Amino acid sequence: MPSTTLEHEVELIIEDVGGGGKPPAPGGGDEDGGGKGRRGKQPSPRRYYTGITLAIVSILMFFMALASAFIVRRGTGTDWIPVHIPVILWVNTTVLLFSSFTLEMARRCLAKGNLVEFRALWAGTTLLGLLFLAGQVMAWRQLFLQGIFVASNPGSSFFYVFTGLHGVHLLGGVAALLYVAVRDFAKAKVSRPVAAEIVGHYWHFMDGLWVFLLALLYLGK
Repeated sequence: MPSTTLEHEVELIIEDVGGGGKPPAPGGGDEDGGGKGRRGKQPSPRRYYTGITLAIVSILMFFMALASAFIVRRGTGTDWIPVHIPVILWVNTTVLLFSSFTLEMARRCLAKGNLVEFRALWAGTTLLGLLFLAGQVMAWRQLFLQGIFVASNPGSSFFYVFTGLHGVHLLGGVAALLYVAVRDFAKAKVSRPVAAEIVGHYWHFMDGLWVFLLALLYLGK
């Protein structure tokens, strides 16, 4: 299942997918945002973009299969009881969408060589991601207090499956954000801007996926 290996895959994609390329010269740095201090031939960034694309496609296919099962089960069963969407989910959605904005602002600062603002905005994106996950847990708690559990009915089962699996995948994205923030890219085979862009693609995808899942749950009522 994609959720069990996502964090490991993201780290491999960012650091070194398939090897190749020479190690950086001693003392080389990346704090200028471009890794100008490195010597020797570096791996082509294309392999990293290909890797994240394959990861995104596999996750998308997985969730599309679940969405198809959701639609079929809702249309054929007589025991379907829709879950009332907790209000906090709309707040969570706003938080997640705003995190995409802060991530892009961070990348622009990195491109301009402004590492101070980059780190601040990147940390803000990470905190917003954690805030979203905390909000999802609060939504689950509200349903628990209402006596709505995973096994209550098919509608509630799909709600927990969708929100839970998306949360696990987003947690992998948070781990990738932290990786970019703390990694010493002077010793990596990829520059910080490339790593930030790869993580950004994944993060924006998770934002879009959540909007789709929330719309599916809302319209599925």
